[in-house]
Amino acid sequence: MNAYPVVFDVERPATMSRAHVFLRLLLAVLLACATGASGGLGLLYLGIPVVAAIFIARMGGERYVAEGAERASRWLEIAVGFLAFMALLTDEFPGSGTSVRFRAEGSGCPTVSSALLRIVRAIPSALTLGLLSIVSGVVGLIASLSILLLGRYPQGCWRFQLGFVRWEARLLAYMASIIDPYPPFSFDTEPTH
Repeated sequence: MNAYPVVFDVERPATMSRAHVFLRLLLAVLLACATGASGGLGLLYLGIPVVAAIFIARMGGERYVAEGAERASRWLEIAVGFLAFMALLTDEFPGSGTSVRFRAEGSGCPTVSSALLRIVRAIPSALTLGLLSIVSGVVGLIASLSILLLGRYPQGCWRFQLGFVRWEARLLAYMASIIDPYPPFSFDTEPTH
């Protein structure tokens, strides 16, 4: 079986900062107030394919995958790093460290219409992630309480959050038309090397 062309891994920290837990809670409240219940993910869901379609219209599909995918991957790396930070996978804020690893190997030859059709095609995965985000919120709350009260992060909670953010990373790369294959409905939390 070929590996999926998106890699997302996080080096598990030995300890988590209690102060960073409070920072995340504050950021979550601010994001919810500023963007509503979706936390801005709806904007990403619709915005990424539209931006990709604009670049594909300007560059052409082959050139977009060859050149534009690297630029899009850098932006997605920041977004995925923020998701990893908010999911308590790392204490490093996006762009400030090396514990988060994101890479998308460009594939396919997207068109403007195929980029925009990804909005519709991604609905099953996005809906599943939307439902799982409720579970992720509960897991995050349990992990936050564990870190604050006991000073440790339960392994099962960390692995769930890792799988959840890995799925999000794969969906975002698909939405950006960087990769052609549809993201698997899988947490797949085994380390990738």
